[in-house]
Amino acid sequence: MDNIHLIKEDKKPAAHYHLPGLFEFYELYKVFLPLFREHRDWFYDHCDIASVYGAPQDCLWGGGRAAFGDADAGDVLALMREYGISARLTFSNSLLKEEHLSDKRCNSLCALFEKSPGQNGVIVHSDLLAEYLKRSFPGLYLISSTTKVLTDFEDFRAELDRSDFKFVVPDFRLNKAFEKLSSLSQGQKDKVEFLCNECCDFNCKTRKACYENVSRRNLGEDLPEHRCASPDSQGGYSFSRAMKNPAFIGIKEIKASYLPMGFSNFKIEGRGLGSAMVLEFLLYYLTKPEHQLEVRESIYLDSMLDLF
Repeated sequence: MDNIHLIKEDKKPAAHYHLPGLFEFYELYKVFLPLFREHRDWFYDHCDIASVYGAPQDCLWGGGRAAFGDADAGDVLALMREYGISARLTFSNSLLKEEHLSDKRCNSLCALFEKSPGQNGVIVHSDLLAEYLKRSFPGLYLISSTTKVLTDFEDFRAELDRSDFKFVVPDFRLNKAFEKLSSLSQGQKDKVEFLCNECCDFNCKTRKACYENVSRRNLGEDLPEHRCASPDSQGGYSFSRAMKNPAFIGIKEIKASYLPMGFSNFKIEGRGLGSAMVLEFLLYYLTKPEHQLEVRESIYLDSMLDLF
């Protein structure tokens, strides 16, 4: 099942980006994607857009972040089809039980996304859900979620060897384990999808608890948000702080280290952020510096788009 990309490179190493906010930032992508197609010279030629991921608000199977997207699923899929981009549902709830599998809304979304066989996927945490999706919606490919917090490299290697998954997103703290990463086969490397811009404390001990809190709230439990113990957490997400994280993967490292090593898939987080911040990610990872102002102006001047 071949991945779908907006621009196909001619025998060049390519960084395939997986972007946040399929439902959450639909209006932003509706403006950005025409620019990416019509002004391809504004953007790096070593990269393309492989997928956009997300989930509508109030999805029982949702996880990772509390989704707030309200875009129409049909509109979302039509936009992704127009640009040849894979659409991914983020259904990474870690606490699902058998009775949750019959949820009508989530099943309807999967059925709709499966209408383009092989093109669209689902990001999953729960093995129960993964088995259900394999049986019920075999036309959707599966991605093993970073919410599993796979920090042990041998656990990560074992996850890569599972035939269930087309891609596996390791915990960000494995991003710079270069000696171990270089020991992977090319087939395993092709399945690795690095989370590039995580802002979470590198030494965080409660990452699983944070994700579990989101899963519980998506299941309807009335409880407060997880309180992060990191000293920097009160300021919210900061891209400048993420760039100082020991696990940060920047564009220079992608070109100089990861692509030559045989890795090509890179995930950008940001579903819980505003569209103005996501635009900064699109500018940094995709856009040549000398054209960033032109992209900004084209998007800011679109009267239909409210970035703030």
